[in-house]
Order: sequence, then C-alpha cells, then structure tokens
Amino acid sequence: MKKDYIFYIFALIFLLVCFLSGCVSNQFIDDPLETVTTLDLEKYLGQWYEIARFNSNFEKNIYGATAEYSLRDDGRLDVLNSGFKNSLEGLYTSVKAVAWRPDDTIPGVLKVKFFNLFAADYLVFGLDQENYQWALVGNNSRNFLWLLSRTPELPEDTVKMMKEIALNQGYDLTDLYFVPQRMR
Repeated sequence: MKKDYIFYIFALIFLLVCFLSGCVSNQFIDDPLETVTTLDLEKYLGQWYEIARFNSNFEKNIYGATAEYSLRDDGRLDVLNSGFKNSLEGLYTSVKAVAWRPDDTIPGVLKVKFFNLFAADYLVFGLDQENYQWALVGNNSRNFLWLLSRTPELPEDTVKMMKEIALNQGYDLTDLYFVPQRMR
C-alpha cells in the first residue's frame, strides 16, 4: 500500500504542475499543438507502452511504464497507468484516472483526471491512423511528451518519424528519455 501512496503523490504533483502551468504565460500560449483530426476511442482502447517521455517527478523512477484504457458505461475512459519502481524488477505500482473528450468536434483533445481532483490536457497530436500502433501525446506548453506504442519497442524509422512530428510541433527533444521496457 505504501508503494502506491508514493506513486499517488507523484501523480498529484503532476496534476498540480499541469494546472499551474496553465496559470502562467508561456511561449506557446498562442501556438497550441495541432491535434489529430480523427481519433476513434474504440480503437484507442487497450494497452500502450511508453517508448519515450519527458521525465517528470511523478514518473521519473518508473520503468516498464504502460497505460491501459478501457471504456466505461458513461462513455468516458478508465485509465490505469502502471510500471515498476526504480528498475524493471522493482515493485509494481499503478494509479487510476478517468479520461474523456470534452468536445466531440475536436477529436484529439482529451482531458484526464487523477484522484477526482482537477483535469489536465491529454492532447493526441500524432497517431498511426490506420492501425493505431503508435501515438504522440503532449500538452500545449510542450513540457509533457509521451511516445506510445502497442508493443514494448518500435522500429527506429518509426521513432525517428515520431520525433520529427514532435519537433515540427515545437518540442525540444533534448531531454527525451527512452523508457526501459520488458520484452515479451
């Protein structure tokens, strides 16, 4: 129980940072991410592996990180973020959240809420539209970024293409961290 408590604290810190970053001006305030114009939530369901991310306090020591999305009766998504503390052999930890699309006319924009407190942006700005095998998720301030995949690793050319999309959307990839994953 104590291990989950630490993960919850880090997730709460993440949400506070997201909330506070929305309260201050930044260089991207007039340059929001161009999100995908089509996002079929049914196809998006299931497990995603974090291939790379910007490390944040709540996720810094999490290895083998995954996100699992499932549909709720009310049309929202249950989210289970999980991973292992300090190594791939570390203690398993997880945190639950709820996600939803606030405006159906903007398919790539979702909100995610942890601990039933406040919501943060979850902006899908890159996606394998045909097979839903990879996705790019971030926020308008460009201080959060996730490269996601349906498998624990991606071909180098796919990662290169994803990085190019992020660069074209204004991301500085200097601090991009590649997440160690368990291979199947």
